[in-house]
Amino acid sequence: MSDKTTAIPIRDELVNLYLNNLDLITEGSAEVLNQHRQEAIQHFKLLGLPTQKNEKYKYSRIEPIFAHNYEKYFAPKRIAFNVDDIFRCDIPELDTHLVLVLNGFFLSKAEKITTLPSGAIVGSLAEAAKQFPELVKARYNRLAENQTDGLVALNTAFAQDGVFIYIPRNVVESKPIQIINLLMSDENQLVQYRNLIVVEEGAQANVLVCDHTLSPKRFLSNVVTEIFVGNNAKLEFVKMQNEHNDSALLTHTYAHQQRDSRLTTNLLSLHGGFIRNNLSVTLAGEGADAQLYGLYLTDRTQHTDNFTFIDHAVPNCTSNELYKGILDDQATGAFNGKIMVRRNAQKTQAYQSNNNLLLTADARMSTKPQLEIYADDVKCSHGATVGQLDADALFYMRARGIAEREAKLLLMFGFVHEVVKHISIHTLRERIDDMVNKRLRGELSRCHNCPMHCC
Repeated sequence: MSDKTTAIPIRDELVNLYLNNLDLITEGSAEVLNQHRQEAIQHFKLLGLPTQKNEKYKYSRIEPIFAHNYEKYFAPKRIAFNVDDIFRCDIPELDTHLVLVLNGFFLSKAEKITTLPSGAIVGSLAEAAKQFPELVKARYNRLAENQTDGLVALNTAFAQDGVFIYIPRNVVESKPIQIINLLMSDENQLVQYRNLIVVEEGAQANVLVCDHTLSPKRFLSNVVTEIFVGNNAKLEFVKMQNEHNDSALLTHTYAHQQRDSRLTTNLLSLHGGFIRNNLSVTLAGEGADAQLYGLYLTDRTQHTDNFTFIDHAVPNCTSNELYKGILDDQATGAFNGKIMVRRNAQKTQAYQSNNNLLLTADARMSTKPQLEIYADDVKCSHGATVGQLDADALFYMRARGIAEREAKLLLMFGFVHEVVKHISIHTLRERIDDMVNKRLRGELSRCHNCPMHCC
């Protein structure tokens, strides 16, 4: 891609990139993935990159992060060193089924598709599209908003690989499935990949996603994840974002819930230069329950923007949403959350809360919680706060001999732990608590066993 001094509009440049490399993009890719590309690039040609005139992207400027010189690879790039020797983080030491994605391509030393002892299938999306075409075809690109979001359409056109997780009917996968997305390159890179997670009727699973940068180059990731939770199924989806200041991460997660399903999401944005998260959940079966939690810690000139949409499409469903953030230095943040209760969705219970702490006068937070209700027999509420640490609580702690800095850290930790405590995996919860504590103390947010100084 050309740099920002070029006269070619970024939209046209991306379309030309697609057209000039179409053979490379489709070569070796299954028809299940290829059949959506042409329509998607047409949508992108019409939509382009989102601007701040789009209410959904009101608080984030997307085009400037694309106006850099990025390389784009259409096949896995050979790495001349052992990733395992370089990436030594405490998180992979959890008792999990571990999956690695390097620069958008599934990384495997053996098979690209693995059937776990429980019967669950985990592996490369590109390979799954070949081995299980009907299974992937039934769900792939069913939720993605290609017609209304240019970034999603761009991903659909370009994405070649990612992770596929399939939990068959009534299977309970007791061990968490952990996806580690690694960015490592000796040049700036644009990465686009796709994830598909299917939890069938009566099944249960825990999925943990970790985003890391392992080299100091500039990275731009544009990622789409589609999640299907069947009747009476249960899924906990935890996403931890821990990238350096020259990274830009754009995520789009879509979840569709059937009758009596349970979905818990916990989005932890611990570090990153520019982070934009879109999360859309549709409660499509009666008795469905969605619990959405989010935490973002920003400092320096970092920017984190969360957009959420919960669609109560049928009666007797519940949702609870809690997002919290702490902003320091000249950091900026945004929360734009909307709950839709449709006309027939009687007996809905929906609650939304966004709370923020500003540690300096230069930090800025924009928050816009919304309710759009067309049913009359519902219990719904929403609210938002933006403020400073409680002066009375701080005085109380200092009066009992606690130093001012330590008192502030304790108050901040208590503030954010309300989000972290909802992670059901005990070992992970303790590890995240430790990372959050170090982050609040101004220490490097990288895992302490990782030798890469990339923050």
